[in-house]
This record gives sequence, C-alpha cells and structure tokens, in this order.
Amino acid sequence: MAAIYPLSEGVFTVGHEKTFIPFNLHVDELNDRSTGSLLVEVQPFLVVTDKDVIVFDTGLGFKNTDGVLQIHDNLRRHGYEPAAVTKVLLSHLHKDHAGCLIFKDDNGLVKTTFPNADYYIYRPEADFALQKGYPSYHPEEIEPLLTTSQVKWLDGEKGIIDGYIHFTHSGGHCPQHIVYLIDDGKDKVFYGGDEAPQLKQMKMKYIAKYDYDGKKAMHLREQYAEQGRREGWKFLFYHDVKCPVTAL
Repeated sequence: MAAIYPLSEGVFTVGHEKTFIPFNLHVDELNDRSTGSLLVEVQPFLVVTDKDVIVFDTGLGFKNTDGVLQIHDNLRRHGYEPAAVTKVLLSHLHKDHAGCLIFKDDNGLVKTTFPNADYYIYRPEADFALQKGYPSYHPEEIEPLLTTSQVKWLDGEKGIIDGYIHFTHSGGHCPQHIVYLIDDGKDKVFYGGDEAPQLKQMKMKYIAKYDYDGKKAMHLREQYAEQGRREGWKFLFYHDVKCPVTAL
C-alpha cells in the first residue's frame, strides 16, 4: 500500500501579480490582501510505493530559519533523506510547482535538490516554460536541471513510467500541463497538479480565470472526479489548505 505524506511549505495568498505572500490563518485577513487574491497551500507530496520514493512537484524552494530547504526538512520529518528520493514527477513548471528543482549550497554551488532521483518532465512544457518566462516561469530555476543526466523526458499524449505510473497530457491549466495516476495493483493515487488543486474545486462547476483554458479545466475536473469515484482514487490536492489527501 502506498504511503502518502503532504510536504507543506505553508499557506499563502497569490494575486494578479503572481507573488506568493505568507498568510497566517490565525492572524491575517484575506480582505486585507489585494483584490482577487486566492488563499492557497503550497504542498508537494511524498508518495512511497514498493518500488519508489516519489516526490510530486517541488514547491517554491523556500528555506527555514536555519537555512535548510523546507522540502528537505519536511522529508526528514517523515524519516526520508533527500538522497532516498528515486523519482520527481512534475505536473508543470510554474514557479510554485518547480521552484525547488535545484538549490545553491552554502558555498554557492548549484545542486539538484534530490541527487539520486530521476526528474520526469514533459518535454513540450520545458520548451514552453523557457520561451514564456516570467512571471509564471523562472527559467534560471529550470535550465540548470535540464543540462543534467537526471532528466527523463516525457513525450506524447499519454504514457507509462516503469509499468505503473500513468501520465496524460491535459493542457487545461497551462498548455502543456500533465497529470499522473499511480496504479500499483493495490492503490490508485491521482495527482492533478493545478487542474485538481483543491477538494472544493472538484465539487463546484465553474471556469477559473487563472486557467489557460478554463472550460477545458472545468470539464477535466468533472472527468477526474467521476472516474476517481468509480475507481476509488486517492486524490492529492496541492493547493488545499485543509484537505490535502482524500477519496471522493
């Protein structure tokens, strides 16, 4: 049975300027933030299967007060070292999902965040990210990884990694977004990135202005919810403040 651990970097508001500002649920008021600000968690996931130690997306790349990457600290809280991670699965390369592909150590040297992992990246998304750039994409946080042997390119509309991890090009939130379904014969774990970011969005029918193709993203959420209920998926919600993991 797959073990699932949310790796929260905290709660933030994000507005039209696409800046992530920390938000204290006990003190701060959403109405005090800029008009249209969204309240979101930033929450990569650790999923441990019989075959792999997997990280889904990598967060913003923030460090704690001791100068340690939050994602490293969170992994260790669950008993795993960064070197134990075997696969990093990227849904897309927006800065809040791919801000910790690499980091600089105390000597200023650029290193991959997970030294022994294969990083799975949808090739068309990498091309788009480097072309599009700011504010959604930060090329300087992406390009150093792409020159390493750790990158495993994903191509085509769908495919399978190691016989049990399915990926599908979805293209609702951004043009080259992909989603993943782990099916190890025991569990089905679905990670929809920003096309299934919060539980409430799976229950409400609406078009989000922040999606590249709002209508498509809305229909994809309906599709994911219906299939997930039927097949007993566990959903991983990257931006859900209260409910990171659940079945529908």
